[in-house]
Order: sequence, then C-alpha cells, then structure tokens
Amino acid sequence: MEEKSLSKTLKVDEENLAVTMGSGSLMVLATPAVVALMENAAAQLAQNQLGSDELTTVGTMISVEHTSPTPIGAAVTATAVLEETDGRTFKFKVTAEDKKGIIAKGTHTRISVNAEKFQMKADSRFDD
Repeated sequence: MEEKSLSKTLKVDEENLAVTMGSGSLMVLATPAVVALMENAAAQLAQNQLGSDELTTVGTMISVEHTSPTPIGAAVTATAVLEETDGRTFKFKVTAEDKKGIIAKGTHTRISVNAEKFQMKADSRFDD
C-alpha cells in the first residue's frame, strides 16, 4: 500500500528562531522554519511516490497559517498528507504541532520534474 502521510520532527534551537532568521524579533520558532519543515515532509513523501532517481519534485505553492508560538527547546512535528495526485502534480494537506497541539496548518503543491533537465534550465537562465 502506498504511503499517504509522512512526518518530520525538529527541536527548536537558536538557528530556527524568528529573531535569528530575521522573520521577527522574538525567541520563538520562525514561520519560515515551520514552512520548511512542512515542505521537507511533503518533498520526501512525493519522492517516495515517484520511485525514480531521475525525477524529483519542486514546490509550486504553499499556503500556511501559523497560529501558535513554540519556544526554544520544544519539539515540533510536521506532517504532510497526500490528498491528491495525477502522477505529476502532488497536493498535500500540511500540519505542524508541538506537545500542546496544532501550531500551523495549510496546503502545499509539488510538481514532478526531470532533475537534470530542471537543473540545466535553472543554470542557463542567466547565460547572456
């Protein structure tokens, strides 16, 4: 049976605080760190679905509501649930929680691409 969800956990430390990342002035988990953790879970889940080293996925949309602060030292777990796929497009429901409950939720979309061709396209964008 195909895997439909995947979770990733991080411990909040100085490098992922809002004050360190520049997304705020407080010593709480930064929203960009929450988003990255969610995207990481979704990317790994999508890669597991692809089953090919030639293919990878790229994020094309993420919409997240970060509703509760998490202090340094706490653990946060992000979970991506694959809601829909057509083989190339992967749509996820994403959530993040700490021991007190949900801290963020949203949606994320990824598209599968040929890794080598995509990298070549990116590298050549500024060839003048």
